[in-house]
Amino acid sequence: MASVASTYARAFAEVVLSSHLDADRSIAELRTIASLLAESSDLRRVWENPAIPAEQKRRVLDAIVGRDGISKQVRNLVAVLIDHRRVHFLDPVIKQLEKELDARLGFAEAEIISVRKLEDAEKREFEAQVEKLTGKKVRARYEQDASLLGGAVVRVGSTIYDGSVKGQLERMKEAISF
Repeated sequence: MASVASTYARAFAEVVLSSHLDADRSIAELRTIASLLAESSDLRRVWENPAIPAEQKRRVLDAIVGRDGISKQVRNLVAVLIDHRRVHFLDPVIKQLEKELDARLGFAEAEIISVRKLEDAEKREFEAQVEKLTGKKVRARYEQDASLLGGAVVRVGSTIYDGSVKGQLERMKEAISF
């Protein structure tokens, strides 16, 4: 499954970049279609049914595209998935596309967990620090976790930077127990 999603994601990332499309908008449009597909069992049955001609499936897609103002390139990707009976791979394709575009555009995705809600200035400071650490632009997601007691934990890919009070206490406990 991962290789199927990767193949379509890499190809579409190339389309997004070579056509100078807005990557965030393209992903949002794909999510719109994925959301409709998840919410409508009728739509899933039509697009996944091999007995229904591809032309009819594309007409349904075109009606959605026209109604929601979805770009031609996104429409074409979904049409290819429908034609090759791979529309059920849409969610993994979107996830892989996000990773592919982030890598090609020089973004790092960071998860920043703090004990309290951060102010905008604090968020900018965290993002600036993560950019210095990674050398990449940052797309940050913020969460709260009261068990940290103070400070923050930053996760970038598989690397974790633990500056929380809880983490410091655990490291002290380990140092004392040896």
